[in-house]
Amino acid sequence: MPTSIHQEIAIAASPDRVYAALLDAAQFSAMSGGAPTEIDGRAGGAFSCFGGMITGRNVELVADRRIVQAWRVGNWPEGVYSIARFELAPRGAETQLVFDHTGFPEDAREHLANGWHANYWEPLRRALG
Repeated sequence: MPTSIHQEIAIAASPDRVYAALLDAAQFSAMSGGAPTEIDGRAGGAFSCFGGMITGRNVELVADRRIVQAWRVGNWPEGVYSIARFELAPRGAETQLVFDHTGFPEDAREHLANGWHANYWEPLRRALG
């Protein structure tokens, strides 16, 4: 069975605001407590978050609807990338974010699953809610 994480989160903001918060370096840095962040918000663009602990490239971007990233943690073996997929849909005044993360080292699953909540979803809710 492939190693994967599936999470569904409601965020009290419109999809365009959630999309921007995930792809704009200044917003992401502010959301993550000021950690150094560089994000090229174009398809094929590279990103580095949390002071370089997370790096990768934007594989597919559909404005305000989908972000697919080749995503890695700095201490993973060289050349190992996972796929992080963010699907955004309006639901009333909120955004329903459906997140799937696949292809990461098996022993990282629990740490990653907790990390998405602590480092992405809760800060997004605080910043946008």
